[in-house]
Amino acid sequence: MHIELVIAKVVTVGLGLLITYQAYKGYRTYGYEPMLYVAIGFLFISVGSVIEGILFDVVGLSIFQAGTIQTAIVAVGMLVILYSLYGQIPQRAKREDGT
Repeated sequence: MHIELVIAKVVTVGLGLLITYQAYKGYRTYGYEPMLYVAIGFLFISVGSVIEGILFDVVGLSIFQAGTIQTAIVAVGMLVILYSLYGQIPQRAKREDGT
């Protein structure tokens, strides 16, 4: 195992989890639902960034199978983030004069 790769993966997961935490914290603080989807999306991407090596080395899947699962997990995360950006159209606040 290459220690440099392990360090890079740990840093990547750490950054992804930090983004996940901050997005979730933003959701809890302000109640802005798209931030919850950003948090969920980054959680999937963070897990997906390391799952290929785990599936290959620990579980014993082929590199093709592990890569396919990793790509699917990352894609789901990106779709969730995309939904947070485009999935919900906020209702415009009504002005005091009713328009």
